Amino acid sequence: MAENFVGSRKKITPHLTQNEGLSFEKSAPGRKAYRLAPLDVPEVDPRSLLGESCRSQSAELPQLSEIEIVRHFTRLSTWNYAIDLGMYPLGSCTMKYNPRVNELVSRLEGIADAHPYQLEALAQGSLEIMRLLQECLLEITGMEAITLQPAAGAHGEFTGILLARAFHQAKGNARKTVIVPDSAHGTNPATAAMCGYEVVNFKSNPQGGIDVEALAKAVTEETAALMLTNPSTIGVFEKEIHRIADILHAKGALLYMDGANMNALCGKTRPGDFGVDVMHLNLHKTFSTPHGGGGPGSGPVACRRILEPFLPAPVVERGSDGQLRLNYDRPQSVGRVRAFYGNFGMFVRALAYILANGPDGLRQTTEDAVLNANYIRAKLEDVYDLPYTTPSMHEVVFSDRRQTRNGVKTGDIAKRLIDYGFHPYTVSFPLIVPGALMIEPTESESREELDLFVDAMREIAREVEENPQVVLDAPHSTRVSRLDETTAARKPVLRWKKP
Repeated sequence: MAENFVGSRKKITPHLTQNEGLSFEKSAPGRKAYRLAPLDVPEVDPRSLLGESCRSQSAELPQLSEIEIVRHFTRLSTWNYAIDLGMYPLGSCTMKYNPRVNELVSRLEGIADAHPYQLEALAQGSLEIMRLLQECLLEITGMEAITLQPAAGAHGEFTGILLARAFHQAKGNARKTVIVPDSAHGTNPATAAMCGYEVVNFKSNPQGGIDVEALAKAVTEETAALMLTNPSTIGVFEKEIHRIADILHAKGALLYMDGANMNALCGKTRPGDFGVDVMHLNLHKTFSTPHGGGGPGSGPVACRRILEPFLPAPVVERGSDGQLRLNYDRPQSVGRVRAFYGNFGMFVRALAYILANGPDGLRQTTEDAVLNANYIRAKLEDVYDLPYTTPSMHEVVFSDRRQTRNGVKTGDIAKRLIDYGFHPYTVSFPLIVPGALMIEPTESESREELDLFVDAMREIAREVEENPQVVLDAPHSTRVSRLDETTAARKPVLRWKKP
């Protein structure tokens, strides 16, 4: 078992062994968590209603008492890591704390139970939430039009490139290519291909940014757009962003910005002001709505006025009578990209976050996020290799180059970090950094938490030098030891089978 733990991070001794306490294994015939009153209506054979779709025999579901069910799921919850327990240093994912007031507001009567088929006259409050969120996001991004429909960041990318394609088609030529830097999120090239474009991979310069001279040669009249993440996935801001925009616009191409890293810009600068034509935002990243399993996500797309006619329908508008309405009469629209109007609960949470912080608060969150990333960089760059010395923004990317001399790779370090009570950082991404350790602390973390993380990472670096095997065998404190990842990928076990 692991011996070294930092500060207050301590291993919890498992209450049960690995296979005990699971629903199926604890099932016993006749146990129930309920008691139904005697049937007071004539019994009906379900086969007469369902026909061939009716099961021939009952499903073999676990039979448990209520207390066993409660304990099972409560125990599972204690085995999970969560932002409520500690830092999520996942680079590029921006796993910040979700304020409880956001959750409270999203559960208010009239908001939580709003139905998408409500008459517009009865949904003015919901439409006002959407309208106000749109105004806030437009002010934050410096753009001129927006849709809230997309249900995630990648979905927003897809919508944004659809807008670009519709724009070019309206001019008589959809164009053929989309340029994607090698530091881009993996969804960027997939999005361009799904929208019917040929992907032109663009190599970063030694500083991890765009080589503007090479870009000027790469952009042609057949270029539809450049998909740029700014700051990039190595946490570097494109200082030549105005020149990049000018190069594209001179050829009639558009600048698409992946807004996944807007947590580094919010309240400080606006993409619309430095030439971006269309971008998506991740509400679950920048604006603190739940992320991943706590989702769903939301990926609004903001754009310049020239792309507004192509936005997905419907759009929220205020009529001459002062009432808000949904306008479906949009002949140039790319159509719907999602059923109804988007993930409304995420709109409520994001708006609550924005209004609670205000302009000064949003600027402060950005400054704190950048400060925290640079604090970690300063504390670890003497023990982990720093492939790019360009100033870091909201995240810092190290590499495992020093540790590989002892046979330890980034994945091993990440697994050992679990023993110290932290969720692993982002492993092996971006691909332009071999053996990448991508760390993004966000503004949520205090200096004390950052120091615990730094101490853990420095201790692991020491272990790699003195006893690398303890890192190679990690994690030691989890209920499941290190998995055979190759076999798990090639022969996954996706369902429970009765022994």
